[in-house]
Amino acid sequence: MSAVLSKPNVYESVTAKIVAAIEAGAEKCQRPWHAPALLAPMNASTSSYYRGINILALWIEAMACGYPTSQWASYKQWQDIGAQVRKGERGTMIVFYKRLEDEATEETDHTENRLRFVARASHVFNAQQVDGFDLPILERLDPFQAHQQSEAFIEAVGAKIEHGFREARYRRDLDNIEIPARSWFVGTNTSSPLESYYGVLLHELTHWTGPPHRLGRDMGKRFGDDTYAMEELVAELGAAFACSALGITSEPRPDHAAYVSNWLNVLKRDPKAIFTAASKAQEAFEHLAYLATRNDNP
Repeated sequence: MSAVLSKPNVYESVTAKIVAAIEAGAEKCQRPWHAPALLAPMNASTSSYYRGINILALWIEAMACGYPTSQWASYKQWQDIGAQVRKGERGTMIVFYKRLEDEATEETDHTENRLRFVARASHVFNAQQVDGFDLPILERLDPFQAHQQSEAFIEAVGAKIEHGFREARYRRDLDNIEIPARSWFVGTNTSSPLESYYGVLLHELTHWTGPPHRLGRDMGKRFGDDTYAMEELVAELGAAFACSALGITSEPRPDHAAYVSNWLNVLKRDPKAIFTAASKAQEAFEHLAYLATRNDNP
């Protein structure tokens, strides 16, 4: 199985926008996936949530334009549900993969055709860019509800978590998470001390999904010396996805400011890197969600 690229280069276009957003917030250690009350982007026509790299692309656009809603759809989809994109509005690029099958030739195995996936660009519009659509009333969790939901989620995952340490980290040798006491966390302009605690813990839980007996996340061959920085980016994105799902404000960890330059170096060299990181982060979050729904965790 292989992937080929459509023209223009979709990977480069999306990556350039994400790199620009990271660079714009670098001085404040602000990432484009760290913002108050980021909601998971949803397709207004199908009610399906966007995944992976498309979450980042739509978050960045929503933050840049100040869109308060997470509803998106293509031009035709808006028309199909009785709404109309306003004249002059600009769409936001997202990516989907079209499955192709190579025809067998004399040089290939006639009994098994080769599958390919072509990255295609599409454009969607936010609900704020259309007329004739009534925004749904979304019920946001209050802090107590978000706390209860987060506690239940983390407990159901079944990871071994120990408190009272000076730093937060996942220890592969012991297969456990070490984290400071809750009372040691402080709040910020956009999050409470408890929300900061959950953001850090979900970051470490994303790392916890990586070993061979779970997801077996190994990017060493592809990223070489940049593997550590890439794993940190996966954990940052995984925590952001989880925070959004649980109704928690996503905050950057203070000790991760040093990784920003490394991330940018990787992303600028390899336009597909952010796609890989977002895909791995989505996989990690879905694995945690799967474990949280099981009655018997391994």
